[in-house]
This record gives sequence, C-alpha cells and structure tokens, in this order.
Amino acid sequence: MVAASGVQNISDGARSTAMSLFGDRCAVCHGPNGDGKGPGAANLNPKPVDFRNRKWQRSVTDEKIAKAIVDGGPAVGLSSSMSANPDLDLQPGVVAALVEHIRNLASKRKR
Repeated sequence: MVAASGVQNISDGARSTAMSLFGDRCAVCHGPNGDGKGPGAANLNPKPVDFRNRKWQRSVTDEKIAKAIVDGGPAVGLSSSMSANPDLDLQPGVVAALVEHIRNLASKRKR
C-alpha cells in the first residue's frame, strides 16, 4: 500500500503521469472536473464521489484516497465499482500526484 503523504517532493513527471491516468481511468466515472458525473457514472449506485465537495474532502485522509486508488473502493469501504490500480503500488510519486490533484479539485467547485 502506498502512503501519499510519504512522498514530499512530487516530480513534474509524476504529475504529468497522474494527469494522464486521471483522464484515462478516473474521469470516466468521476468526470474530468471531478464532479462525479463522468459518462460511466449514469448507471452506478452508489454514484461516484464528487471530489469538489469540501465536506467530503474534510472527511477523508490522503492515505485513504491513496489506498482507494491503489487497492480499489472495497479496500476502504467504498463501492466495488471503484477498480483497483495495482500497477501504481510501486509508483508512490504518481499516487501522491493523483491525491494532490483530487485535493486541488475542491477549489474548482462553482460557487
């Protein structure tokens, strides 16, 4: 299991890879802007998390987000529709960059 907070300096390469992975893997359900309304979300129950939701952001640790990314939703008590990404287990910088991106989406919420 990768701990996101264990990586202090996230490289530009890790950020670039994370953004590509978010677009390819996460945005399908969570949406490109993280609102939980991606094209794959329509038939999911429960619906994907809206990463822009500040209440949700406050309720979850970076470690839990990282664990969900690597081990999938069931590993942290979330939906079995949230797939695991075991290929990221040995890429802590990329996982940290994904967590960072998810955290930054909270500031993108329309007011």
